[in-house]
Amino acid sequence: MPIPLRPTQLVVNLSQLCRNVQAIRARVSPARVMVMLKANAYGHGLDGVAPFIEPYLDYIGVATLEEAVHLRQIGIRKPILVAGGCLPEQIPAYIEFDLTLTISSILVLEAAELAARAAGKRLKVHLKIDTGMERVGVRWYEAEPFLEQSLTCQNLEIEGIYTHFANSETLETDEMVREASFAYASQQLDRFQQTLAFYERRNLPHPSLRHAANSGAVLNLPESYFDMVRPGILFYGVYPEDCLRSVDVATAVTWKSRVVYSKITCAGAPVSYGSLWSTEQDARIVTIPCGYADGYFRRMTNHAWVIVNGKKYPQVGRICMDQCMANLANDSAEMGDEVILLGRAASGEQITPTDLAEWMGTNTYEVLTNISARVPRVFVED
Repeated sequence: MPIPLRPTQLVVNLSQLCRNVQAIRARVSPARVMVMLKANAYGHGLDGVAPFIEPYLDYIGVATLEEAVHLRQIGIRKPILVAGGCLPEQIPAYIEFDLTLTISSILVLEAAELAARAAGKRLKVHLKIDTGMERVGVRWYEAEPFLEQSLTCQNLEIEGIYTHFANSETLETDEMVREASFAYASQQLDRFQQTLAFYERRNLPHPSLRHAANSGAVLNLPESYFDMVRPGILFYGVYPEDCLRSVDVATAVTWKSRVVYSKITCAGAPVSYGSLWSTEQDARIVTIPCGYADGYFRRMTNHAWVIVNGKKYPQVGRICMDQCMANLANDSAEMGDEVILLGRAASGEQITPTDLAEWMGTNTYEVLTNISARVPRVFVED
């Protein structure tokens, strides 16, 4: 007989992801939409998300060659851009699996041309321009020789050219700092447009897919849409901090569990490792089978809240590798009762990715991408 799934699960609403991408498309039209499915679809589960969402996308973005190859192996046929860095010895795999290569240096440009010529095929590529991120890409003020050489490549299809914003979103609360951050994004946009002027000066058509806008820019910088946008966290229904909520999206996941133990803990009795917390009076403490090995970070100890039977309660005692505890005080709960760690209960109580990020001392991206692979992903439609 099949083994029942763990009581701790990540329930992914595929229909909500579809609504999210449709809302993004309505916002950026006529620009195309490339959704970033890197990092296991931001923790949502690549194998379940990709086949469902593929018909609604123009392009798919990933970070690594391995992610792209896996998508091809599970039957995904839409164009796939690998946005991460590439070593020359990896290029033949791009040709074999019909992937789009990011070229971020003259070295990789030359290697790609040689590999495509040797294979007797044309390789689709996007040129990466560094406008101020200082991560990968040819700097905008050094781009002209790079672009000149790309025009000589007979075996490459220069389909796209793109950049990435460092500050299209910001967590800063100081108004002057915020303004400076967004001013830098505008400066990056100007630098990208200066780079694109290379084609105008030579009366040449630019690559057909110019793209720059990530989630923050989709919300904040409509002038950056160009021919295509690249939403990541926004596709999953999470707004980057300090952004205009100009697209109507909603979180598509519920991180659920169930009570596996319920007991009355006597006043003064310490709970969990390190004896960091004890109740001042007799209280019902429930145990939840989810811990830091599942991505429920240990640093949230005595800061997090959970929803049990539709009501919010504090997490107490040190979070363990596989379990954590919550204080229900005078309320009751039994083995098997529903627990929500992330998401909305039928009662209306809610725990958001932003809540978890605040308790963890990180951002929503890390919250979602660190939900462990041992947490089963359950895919639903509504």
